[in-house]
Amino acid sequence: MGRTWTIGIVQDTSRPMLGGHGLHVACRGLPGVEVAGLVDTRDQDIAARLAATGARRHFRTLEELLERARPDIVILCSRHPGDHLAQIRAAAERGVHVYCEKPMCADLIEADAIVALAERHGVRIAVAHPARHAAVFRALKDLLADGAIGRPLAAYGRGKCDHRGGGEDLVVLGTHILDLQAHLFGPPLHVQAEVWTGGRPSAPGETVATVEPIGPAAGDDIVATFAFAGGVHGHFSSHRGWAQPGNDGVIMGLTVLGDRGALSLRFNDRAHPPTTLRICRQPLPPEDGATYEDVPVPPCACPSASPLDLSLCGQPDVPQAPFFLEANRAALLDLMSAIETGCRPRCDADDARIAQEMIQGIYAAHLSGGRLRFPLAQREHPLLRSGPWPAERER
Repeated sequence: MGRTWTIGIVQDTSRPMLGGHGLHVACRGLPGVEVAGLVDTRDQDIAARLAATGARRHFRTLEELLERARPDIVILCSRHPGDHLAQIRAAAERGVHVYCEKPMCADLIEADAIVALAERHGVRIAVAHPARHAAVFRALKDLLADGAIGRPLAAYGRGKCDHRGGGEDLVVLGTHILDLQAHLFGPPLHVQAEVWTGGRPSAPGETVATVEPIGPAAGDDIVATFAFAGGVHGHFSSHRGWAQPGNDGVIMGLTVLGDRGALSLRFNDRAHPPTTLRICRQPLPPEDGATYEDVPVPPCACPSASPLDLSLCGQPDVPQAPFFLEANRAALLDLMSAIETGCRPRCDADDARIAQEMIQGIYAAHLSGGRLRFPLAQREHPLLRSGPWPAERER
């Protein structure tokens, strides 16, 4: 990539969030990149934020950035899914490509609109699902493809299971697990699920309060099973309060069981211990005395870039785990390559729509009381209906 890329960053620090994933520093150390501007409605300490992002100028609105800086790519840092559609529309209508924080949107109607915008205006939209980019997760996919654990049988995924366990965990963190399963095994074929609130099945129209404005959510216990091609079944669960404060264990992650072993990986956003990929080479159920060993994973190579600045880890809106820095850099480079070659980014709007469809499919399957096939015919969010979810015909 011999050209110089002009980047704009949208990070409104006036809006409270539980923290970011470091998208605003994705350009640090990359050659041929100029951060033309940072959009932030807050003026206080703006010099420090400009320095952190490497941005040359401060803008108060996205429209001002698009008109005056004319970026090739905008990076959308908000973790609130309802923010993204309007921002993506503003960028796409000007032919500007997008790197967007997850979750991409609040419902399937918005997801369909974003995919249509990308197609209509010929722009690439990459979504920040780090499991598609960080070296440790890519090693997991490569080991599966190489047959390291034989034929995959099932994947067991969980959210963080903290105070947001259930519906909010599903949207904010489950999107990582569901996207990773679809990345490993392809789009799901169908889903069955149960959503419980207070020890009883959640009723139609019943929702739960959420810490952040993520759209509708329900349940404090969720269990779902997806079927993928080749007979692989993916499981997702989230249980509120399982991860107690002070517990050093990491619940969020994915374990893939094969007929000759298993692979296990946790989404550890702390610095110590580091995120590690582990393999069991015993062709037995994991509970029958299985032993795991660490898999050495070299970092993703980017010869033309400066080494990652690990001093950023743990800074405001940057997680402790270095793999977020690695994944954001890799995702941005992948987006640039996709723009130049006309290929799809490694995780694009279509992929993010599949994750959103899996989330809504969980609720729809619970409310319908049966198995639902993908793609869902009903695009509205199941929790916005007052009555039972209509049964869908086999297609």
